[in-house]
Amino acid sequence: MDVPAVVVIVAAHNEGDRIEQTLEALREVFPGARVLVADDASTDDTAARAAAAGAEVVTAPRNIGKGGANTLAARRVLSLALTPQPPVFVFCDGDLGDTARRLPALVAAVRRGECDLAVAAFAQRVGGGFGFAVGYARGAIRRLTGLELSAPISGQRAMRGEVLPVVVPFAPRFGMETGMTVDAARAGYSIGEIELDLAHRATGRSLAGFTHRARQLRDFVFTELSRR
Repeated sequence: MDVPAVVVIVAAHNEGDRIEQTLEALREVFPGARVLVADDASTDDTAARAAAAGAEVVTAPRNIGKGGANTLAARRVLSLALTPQPPVFVFCDGDLGDTARRLPALVAAVRRGECDLAVAAFAQRVGGGFGFAVGYARGAIRRLTGLELSAPISGQRAMRGEVLPVVVPFAPRFGMETGMTVDAARAGYSIGEIELDLAHRATGRSLAGFTHRARQLRDFVFTELSRR
C-alpha cells in the first residue's frame, strides 16, 4: 500500500454544522492525503456528514474526550509512522471551517526542517476568558520542559512521522496538546510555533464558557501531575 505524504486527523464533537466545510478545505490543500475524523461520540450528525464528505470516521464508543478519541484515530494509522518514508501527520479541530486552508504552512515548516512539531498560534484571539487555563498550560510546559509557548493548547499541529509513536497515547481529554508537547520535547524533538490566520468556534465569558475552561484547567493539572 502506498503511504500518503500527509495524514490528517480531525478532532470533532458535535461539529455537524462545520465539519463538511473543514473537510472540503483540507481536501483542497492536501490532495491525496488520508483524512480521518476522530469523532468523540457526537450526538448530532457529525459522523454521517464526515463520512459523506469522504473522510474515514473513527467514532469513540462513548464520550471519552478529545485525547481519547484522537488516540483511537492515531492508532489506526500508527503503522505508517514506522515506514521508511513516513508521512507528516496533521492534527486539527473540526470547527476550523474554510480557514483550514492555511494549515499547509505547518507541514511546510516541518518539511523544511525548522521543527519536528509545528504548532499554529492564532493570529487573532476571539472569545475566551481571562486566560487562567491557558496560563496554567503554558506554565506546566515551562516547568516540565523549559519551553515557553504562546499557544500551548492549540490543536492545530503538524509533526514528523517519527514523532507520532512518542506522543501516542495522548493525554486524556483536553490535556492532549499539553501532554503531546511535553512528551515530544522530552524525547528530544524540536517544537516551533507559526502564526496563522485561523478561526474556530470560540467560547465567551458565559456560564458555558467558564464551565468549559474549568474542565480544561482540570485536565491540564492532571496532565502535569502525570508527567512529573
